[in-house]
Amino acid sequence: MARGYEVRDALVIARMALHQAIERAGPVNGQRGCPRPMGFPNGNWPGYRDDKLPSALNFPSCVSEEQPQLGLYPIVDRAVWLQQLLPLGVTTIQLRIKDLHGDALSDEIAEAVRIARDHHCRLFINDYWQLAVEHQAYGVHLGQEDLESADLKAIAAAGLRLGVSNHCHYELARGLALRPSYIAVGPTYATQTKDMPWVPHGLDGLQYWTEALADFPLVAIAGIKDHNIGQVSATGVSGVAMITAITDADDPESVTRDLMARMANGVHASHG
Repeated sequence: MARGYEVRDALVIARMALHQAIERAGPVNGQRGCPRPMGFPNGNWPGYRDDKLPSALNFPSCVSEEQPQLGLYPIVDRAVWLQQLLPLGVTTIQLRIKDLHGDALSDEIAEAVRIARDHHCRLFINDYWQLAVEHQAYGVHLGQEDLESADLKAIAAAGLRLGVSNHCHYELARGLALRPSYIAVGPTYATQTKDMPWVPHGLDGLQYWTEALADFPLVAIAGIKDHNIGQVSATGVSGVAMITAITDADDPESVTRDLMARMANGVHASHG
């Protein structure tokens, strides 16, 4: 708390630090010695349990030998975007609709599911988990505020993947207890798309998350543009979510190709 973390975040970080210090306890006279705190913790995540949330549902993985990374992850508001972007090689996309209801919403999701299947693309439906289950979408993406109202057991039973938004240690501990398919980490940079109270992580913060959860698919989101996507990709994230950089572009197809190339160059540079 003295470092400015909100109380729930501070408690999670303190527990991580304590367990890390115990694990690294040094020997004293041949016996296991005192706990050894070694700086800010990056492991020993607590198995947070919220009585309102079913734990350890173990949603299916969203990566495989054929598709080991989520890659460029556009977030769009209409199925027609899938027709434009998927032929370019986009393998993960999210449909986030805010202005349709009833049959129009259902029809739009159904069309997006059809297009995604034709291109073997991982389509995540934002928020509308009932329609995602009904139309047998690949997956659902939920914000933290939606976790309590969504029927997570029904989503898991239908075989859908689950992506969860995360902004801090407390939310991550909460999300990890569900064993989702991926976690979106943000905000990476400041963004005008959505009002967020959290301080942007930046590259150092994003690197912290990828190292702390090296075996878990992470998606970087918020404020990412063409000039920094290579650096973001080089941190080791599985995917990079993009909204306005693509949807507001004069030539979305050309921009998408350029972003995918910059991501690939960033990964190659980090390995080099």
